[in-house]
Amino acid sequence: MKIGAFVLQDPLPELREPHAVSMLHPWVDAGNVGTLALARMEHHLGAQEIGKLEHPGVFFDFTRYRPTTKNVDGKRVFTIPNTTIYAARRETPPDLLLVHVMEPHTFAEDYIASLVELFKTLGVKRHTRVGGMWDAVPHTRPLLVTGTIDNKPVDVKGVTSRRWGQYEGPTTIMGLLNDELAKFGVENGNLMVHLPQYLQLEEDFTGSARLLEVLAQLYKLPQDLPDTEHGRQQYQELSAEVERSPEAKRLVRRLEAHYDTRAANQQHQQQADNTPPLAPDIQRFLQDLGKRLDEP
Repeated sequence: MKIGAFVLQDPLPELREPHAVSMLHPWVDAGNVGTLALARMEHHLGAQEIGKLEHPGVFFDFTRYRPTTKNVDGKRVFTIPNTTIYAARRETPPDLLLVHVMEPHTFAEDYIASLVELFKTLGVKRHTRVGGMWDAVPHTRPLLVTGTIDNKPVDVKGVTSRRWGQYEGPTTIMGLLNDELAKFGVENGNLMVHLPQYLQLEEDFTGSARLLEVLAQLYKLPQDLPDTEHGRQQYQELSAEVERSPEAKRLVRRLEAHYDTRAANQQHQQQADNTPPLAPDIQRFLQDLGKRLDEP
């Protein structure tokens, strides 16, 4: 069965008022937190793959998204990067679609149109994008999650709709997806966990656990779904490394002070842009880190 550029299994599972939860790689998947969170949800819910792009090479540059090869039971298995869709039926609706979205390199408008057609055909009621971004936050404080649903606060403890920063700059063409879905009455949500920029872990397990804590509340999933212990050990090891560096210790202390100030301002219902700015030396430090994001 074809829907736009996607090929899906036939027949499709009967989904009840489905919500789509997606992550966008690599643009807002810092620390691979979105990838890790969706993978854990898929395992817990017993989600089944129901579709993927028929010809991913139309949209992706395979010198940037590299195919992989591995040996399985003595046989070489070749995997081509793709956008995949998993479906999970639950005891009570909404059922969930878990979508691993990869940012396109070419024919982006056709790619977005195919995603819109896919969600319309499957009857998606809400699309929520989850992910992570680097920020000037310390690893010694609870990771902040910002998010909204149709530009309204998310009714989940620990999620703030207030802007933690005033980002201006490059973005992704995938922002058009929500605009197009809104035309057909699909709710749009986003959940973003803010990660310590000075760490830039390839896999941030505390970040993925934090996202899962929010999703567990949002969809009444088991509270033990997040792997908090793995992340706690990871950050504990990093704290030991920080203790051996006086410069790192000073940076973390100043980020802690800034975090606490911003949190206090939010608690008193003040606007984020009234928060005192970062000290110039920390701003320079983070700017230098940002310049290295695209370096090998």
